[in-house]
Amino acid sequence: MTFTTRPTLQGTFGMVSSTHWLASQSAMGILERGGNAFDAAVTAGFVLHVVEPHLNGPGGEVPAIVATAQDPRPKVLCGQGPAPAGATIAHFRSLGMDLIPGAGPLAAAVPGAVDAWLLLLREHGTMSLADVLEPAIDYAAAGHPLVGSVGATVAAVRSLFEEHWPTSAQLWLRGGRPPAAGERFTNPAYARTLRRLVEAGQAAGADREAQIEAARRAWGTGFVAEAIDEFSRQPFRDSSGRVHAGLVTGDDLAAYSASWEAPATVDWQGYSVAKTGFWGQGPVLLETLAALDALDDPGAYETATAAGIHAQVEALKLAFADREAWYGDSADVPAAALLSPAYARERAALIGDRASAELRPGRPDGASPRLPAHVRPGTGHRVDHADPTTGEPTVRSDGVTRGDTCHVDVVDRWGNMISATPSGGWLQSSPTIPQLGFPLGSRLQMFWLEEGLASSLAPGRRPRTTLSPTMVHRDGEPILACGTPGGDQQDQWQVPFLLRHLLGGQHLQEAIDAPAWHTVSLPASFYPRDSEPGVLLVEDRLDADVVEALRAYGHEVRLADAWSLGRLCAVTRDPTTGVLAAGANPRGMQGYACGR
Repeated sequence: MTFTTRPTLQGTFGMVSSTHWLASQSAMGILERGGNAFDAAVTAGFVLHVVEPHLNGPGGEVPAIVATAQDPRPKVLCGQGPAPAGATIAHFRSLGMDLIPGAGPLAAAVPGAVDAWLLLLREHGTMSLADVLEPAIDYAAAGHPLVGSVGATVAAVRSLFEEHWPTSAQLWLRGGRPPAAGERFTNPAYARTLRRLVEAGQAAGADREAQIEAARRAWGTGFVAEAIDEFSRQPFRDSSGRVHAGLVTGDDLAAYSASWEAPATVDWQGYSVAKTGFWGQGPVLLETLAALDALDDPGAYETATAAGIHAQVEALKLAFADREAWYGDSADVPAAALLSPAYARERAALIGDRASAELRPGRPDGASPRLPAHVRPGTGHRVDHADPTTGEPTVRSDGVTRGDTCHVDVVDRWGNMISATPSGGWLQSSPTIPQLGFPLGSRLQMFWLEEGLASSLAPGRRPRTTLSPTMVHRDGEPILACGTPGGDQQDQWQVPFLLRHLLGGQHLQEAIDAPAWHTVSLPASFYPRDSEPGVLLVEDRLDADVVEALRAYGHEVRLADAWSLGRLCAVTRDPTTGVLAAGANPRGMQGYACGR
């Protein structure tokens, strides 16, 4: 019997997996009260804003993939806010910038998470706004015990808060110190914000959908938009080391609405795998699976051998090179060509028996790739060390952060399923808006300040997010929802998980607990957009012989702590038997699954 840190849960009523136990149990409580998977996911999303504020917030974003019992086909809920109207390349260049800062008001996109959660609740939920927001309101008003990483994050940016972001200091440095692990922490301003949304809804009458729409208006054109408009354009220090005003306005919020769209998919090994479109990095996973298939080598799917890991790493490098050249919220992304079997064969032919340190984008349909100047050979930023804790917050003293994200998966007894990856709006991303109790995000840092690229900055365009929920179908039925925090590592950690579970037969917890790895031989999506060509990080639990064999392939292998890489969540449903299952990541001791 394979040892795991905890059992894979099984049942027939409902399953939840998230990156924080309070979010998981709050969502399960909604299922127990008769709500469906979407009611539960919304509850989890708002609780995550409160209990993991260093990993996501109301000023951030959320993409999700959903399948309903009535229509099992996957569809994407896009809660990624776009660049505001004033966010032009010319504006940033006029400030002397060649990269968008990683923190501060200037880096904020239009917040999209709250509108997306409310749209999901309106269209696919069954419960009232007051019911699904009750747990988050209670945790914000009455308090909850903080996980230690929140206080550690605040400590890392303490001087920034004290010297430059006084509203954040007022919230997070009470008594002149960061909050301690386990300390009961309240956020009265955010509790009031949520209560006002509920009150705005109730003022619209008894109809559930009318209440939700009234709350969306209160957010997008009412008191929330007014507070953001007033505060966001005040000048504050950002990670450029200078003081700048932000660009998000009330008009930007009024113009924004979360939306539904078709996913990007590939048929693979008898499954259909769904991701967000090419405005995000999700298709990296699809390209990787297609290239591994094109190798026509069963050994490429092995997740515990050097040969298998090498093949997977090299396939990922090629897919990430395509991300740099081709992905973005642009009308001319060659999506069909990038996911075609012929292109997969072209890419697979580049995978040899030596690790590559080059960035090698392809030529879909014969088109010439265009890379940002920042990452062209000889011009990128190589750093001298890798931080193996990318799945947890990495925060510098100037507020630059990377890899800060949450995840939640839910499946219910009726067959509704959702995979959602909320992120952004971190407590360290921008100064706290005192009237609202949360900051804006910093997602604009993923744009390039160079014309003519798929991910060039332009008003109204979505940043090329790293957020990457996954849903897997078999014979037209949803069977698996999964995802992880981790920025550029999200799809890297999901590839071996899918191989272990779907092809290797490992149960969810076994596949989650197995030793993880990822490459940093790619341009980072987060400021300052650095890279470490040829470097592969592996948890030091990986067999020593496998590590040495990977070095023999030419990988510059660096050992990370035994339980430091990845924060996977997953739920499954067997359409034949109705049996549900869930697993959650033990790393960081925050993620938990629950169900019955």
